[in-house]
Amino acid sequence: MGLNGTNTVDTDSAIGDIAYLARSAHRIPTLVALTERPRSRSELCEQTGVSPSTIRRTLRQFEYRSWVRKEGYRYVATRLGEAIAAGMEDLTSLVETERKLRDVWHWLPDEVTEFPTETWAELTVTLPEPDSPYRPVRRFESLLRQTNEVRYLRPEVALMEPCFDSLFSLIDAGVEITLIDRPSCHAYFVATYPQRSSEMQRRDNFTVLEHDELPECGVGLLDDRVTISCYERDSGSVRALVEADAPVIREWAELTYASFEADARPVEPEAYVQ
Repeated sequence: MGLNGTNTVDTDSAIGDIAYLARSAHRIPTLVALTERPRSRSELCEQTGVSPSTIRRTLRQFEYRSWVRKEGYRYVATRLGEAIAAGMEDLTSLVETERKLRDVWHWLPDEVTEFPTETWAELTVTLPEPDSPYRPVRRFESLLRQTNEVRYLRPEVALMEPCFDSLFSLIDAGVEITLIDRPSCHAYFVATYPQRSSEMQRRDNFTVLEHDELPECGVGLLDDRVTISCYERDSGSVRALVEADAPVIREWAELTYASFEADARPVEPEAYVQ
């Protein structure tokens, strides 16, 4: 039997100790709290929201493993406890990052997936929800309203409602905008919005370039923020919007954009004439 009178406590393996910490939500926060400063049982109860008897059993297990020691009426983490707490915080952070990215992982460019894991943790992911299928589009629209420069590779997300109106407002305000997209996308856009397309093309601060072989994801440079728009291959719907401002991702986005811009060609003016 374990120290708490059950057969569930395994102290004979590393996996057993990990399982013990993970099995109740309060255990890792309790150990972390004790690495910060000595705390009494009542303080730990208040901080974690568990009962005095639960905290008492938890501290008994921690003492048995030499993770904490008692100093008067308070408890403090040992160096072993500090090491375990730091490791569990790192593991928790990694799993939280993995959970955030697992639904978009297969859409991300290979270069992004190869970045160090600490870079992944800096990514912000916006996904559709059953009652809000356009969350990624609305999130991008909110970013557009805050930017003073737009460069976008495969900018389909920027041409969707309500982003399109915000994009036009930026052009009208003199913001420099350059879009690199496929000829088929431009053809659809011009056919759908002929008058607005012609107005946009006449502005000196609006540049449209075409490229026949673009990546599956859109890559946007909005001031200091990078956005990666993940499109459904068949429908073209936006399945996720990924944001970052980490320098390594900014560098990748700049190089990616520049590599396609070098081979892109201007759209002929007559393409906007209907």
